[in-house]
Amino acid sequence: MFKDTPAFSGFSVNDIPAAKRFYNGTLGIEVGEEMGGLQLRLKGRNPIFVYPKDNHEPATYTILNFPVTDVGKAVDELTAAGVEFERYDMPGLKTDERGIARDPQGPTIAWFKDPAGNILSVLEDTE
Repeated sequence: MFKDTPAFSGFSVNDIPAAKRFYNGTLGIEVGEEMGGLQLRLKGRNPIFVYPKDNHEPATYTILNFPVTDVGKAVDELTAAGVEFERYDMPGLKTDERGIARDPQGPTIAWFKDPAGNILSVLEDTE
């Protein structure tokens, strides 16, 4: 039924102007304004709709993963732009002092949050 439908995903934020500054200004994503929200235009993908929600609660899971060739370099660039990385120290998930997890059974990955508290990541694309 939906095989050929150009589906898209979306998520909420509590401050559209702050989200636009972050996604466009900090992350460098092309952002359009649509239906009271934002449209994130990612290379080769359907757009992602970011919509305002007064009672927004941040996602407790990673809503967007950005594949990069070098996680360390991406972390350095984003840190210089004011992004703070999450640090984890729990069984099965440990990050270093920069917030990078280097699990031999998974990708090298680092997590950070948008202004609304939603979790995003940069992960090493090994292909």
